[in-house]
Amino acid sequence: MNSSEDYKSDYEEYYSNDIEGPCHMINHHKVERALKPYVHSVICILGFIGNVLVIITYAFYKKSKSMTDVYLLNMAIADLLFVVALPLIIYNEYSDWSMGTYVCKMLRGAYSVNLYSGMLLLACISTDRFIAIVMARRSFRLRSRALLYSRIVCTLVWALAFFLSIPTFLYYERYIPSHGNISFEKPGVFLLNVTSEDDSTVSPVCEFRFPDIETADKMKVLIPSTQMAIGFFLPLLIMGFCYTSIIITLLRVRGFQRHKAVRVVLAVVVVFIACHLPYNIALLYDTITMFHLQDCKDVDLLHTIKAVTESVAYLHCCLNPVLYAFVGVKFRNHFRKIVEDLWCLGKKYIQPRRFSRVTSEMYVSSTRRSMDASSTDASSFTM
Repeated sequence: MNSSEDYKSDYEEYYSNDIEGPCHMINHHKVERALKPYVHSVICILGFIGNVLVIITYAFYKKSKSMTDVYLLNMAIADLLFVVALPLIIYNEYSDWSMGTYVCKMLRGAYSVNLYSGMLLLACISTDRFIAIVMARRSFRLRSRALLYSRIVCTLVWALAFFLSIPTFLYYERYIPSHGNISFEKPGVFLLNVTSEDDSTVSPVCEFRFPDIETADKMKVLIPSTQMAIGFFLPLLIMGFCYTSIIITLLRVRGFQRHKAVRVVLAVVVVFIACHLPYNIALLYDTITMFHLQDCKDVDLLHTIKAVTESVAYLHCCLNPVLYAFVGVKFRNHFRKIVEDLWCLGKKYIQPRRFSRVTSEMYVSSTRRSMDASSTDASSFTM
């Protein structure tokens, strides 16, 4: 086996000695300081409220579910996990990842799992709508066992999302970055980011850390390429085909409600593209130019654009409940029952003597209405 000095000489041959120090990326850091504490906080609050309401509605007020309902419930769970993990990521970034490497892996891995599962569930929703509307006559047998099939599909989606996130769980670590020194803890293993001469001036980060150069070169291309291919372009193609067919089918039917459904479909597609296309274009450009020598100004600009477009992509978790749930008449009716029940319970405890009998009757009545409504229709909330 070669000694550590041999590996060090290989590293020096691989990289030129003329490489300068890292870019400071001042504009990127300024934008991040503005986005993370303020914009991301608003996204977390709105996303948390919206997705919790969706989960409560499906869990307690809609007992009979279609395939789309099950997909929407799972997508709300994925979005909720994301908005819970995001503030923990921001906190750790400001506290030098004080929670350690294990939390670093779990939070970044959870973000990756939720990204893939959310995007794949959007593709499942569009496919189910395509079958229900375009292939309505031939889909009766399939949709008669909707609950079983939807649970199987959701299980496969979560399993695939976890599988695609394995590199994130493996290679994300908390460490102190260094650009000037190279050390080798044991022969055959490169530590590309290690302790600098003055640890007090460098803050720990939670980023990818690879055991050798070959793995780093492969993974730095494979991970973002997989994210773009399966996390964006595949759902976009499925949504494009399905919703185009749906619009063509709906336009053949006269009536205001059908044309209103067409506008909802267009809004879903437009919002999806507006939220995710800019970030994926920036990510694609970053992947293509990753191994090219670039000016620090260009690197700073690219990372600034990625930070802004990534925040725009985060907005989609807030808009999903509105687009896929609250626009539906049936879902709004169930949500209205939640508000009525909470209002009646509040009146019951605030003024128990005066309103106890009235609020009790209203609460029982509204609960019965919600249970009856949930058992009479198993169609999707959204159309």
